[in-house]
Amino acid sequence: MKNARVTGFGKALPVRVVTNLELESIVDTSDDWIRERTGIEQRHIATVETTTSLATEAGRKALEDAGLSAEDLDLILVATMTPDDFMPSTACQVQEALGAKKAAALDLSAACSGFVYALSVADAFIKSNGMQKILVVGAEVLSKTLDWTDRTTCVIFADGAGAVVLEASDEEGIVATEIGAQGESGDILHTEGLPSRSYFVNEKATNHFMSMDGQTVFRFSTKIFGQSVKNVLAKTHYAIRDIDIFVPHQANVRIIDYAASRLKVDKNRFYLNLQKRGNTSAASIPIALADMKEEGLLRPGMLICCTGFGGGLTWGSALIRM
Repeated sequence: MKNARVTGFGKALPVRVVTNLELESIVDTSDDWIRERTGIEQRHIATVETTTSLATEAGRKALEDAGLSAEDLDLILVATMTPDDFMPSTACQVQEALGAKKAAALDLSAACSGFVYALSVADAFIKSNGMQKILVVGAEVLSKTLDWTDRTTCVIFADGAGAVVLEASDEEGIVATEIGAQGESGDILHTEGLPSRSYFVNEKATNHFMSMDGQTVFRFSTKIFGQSVKNVLAKTHYAIRDIDIFVPHQANVRIIDYAASRLKVDKNRFYLNLQKRGNTSAASIPIALADMKEEGLLRPGMLICCTGFGGGLTWGSALIRM
């Protein structure tokens, strides 16, 4: 049985950068308030970019980094909760844009845990289905779901895409994954879909902005983070001390600080880029990995742990040997 090894990284970010100072003129907030509560200083917001265009660019860069062409791919997986269309899927549109004629394509929706869920699915396809090369993308344009008068959400979320290439290998790659969900708590982080517009239904118009119970999300995230890390390690012979670096979903610096404290891990072993990227949901972990690659922080042989948590409610961790 082959292992799924990460061989390429890529990212794509909208050109428009919005600072905390600029948000002061839009919503009742301040630079100090945002930094203190989230750790975010700026974020990228799409103006002409789409979920598909960002996903395509990130995927193309990941393929280039892996030294592959799009026609080498067996599968494209896109984790997103902000697709451009109901159909075709974002993955199908990325397949067409890249020219990946031999690849199957599908979307996966698990909000901020989406990329880890997609890694778990891709790992299973390589180990049990015999696929050789898979492109996994996390892509979001969350700005189109935000109420720009609601400072509890609009100062946090942002847009972007990140991607990795997985290849079948005899070497250790994805060591283990674990994923979970708590659907009964889904309303604490929620974005409504479209109402029925059937001729036979008298449906009143509603807004479709994201809503979040921040305190409850914080309590859930800080608890599940450590538990998910322990769950994935329990599937292996590794321990927390063996992990070289943690790559968490870039949600909020307070959540990450608290999780590090509960795990009794030095915060310096956690990679953070949320100060310049904001919370990009399913895109946050792959963007972080691409940033780490650019910064020379990913070394062959190192053991990393990626942990996502968010809407659904969902969570997941992936233990990966570089």
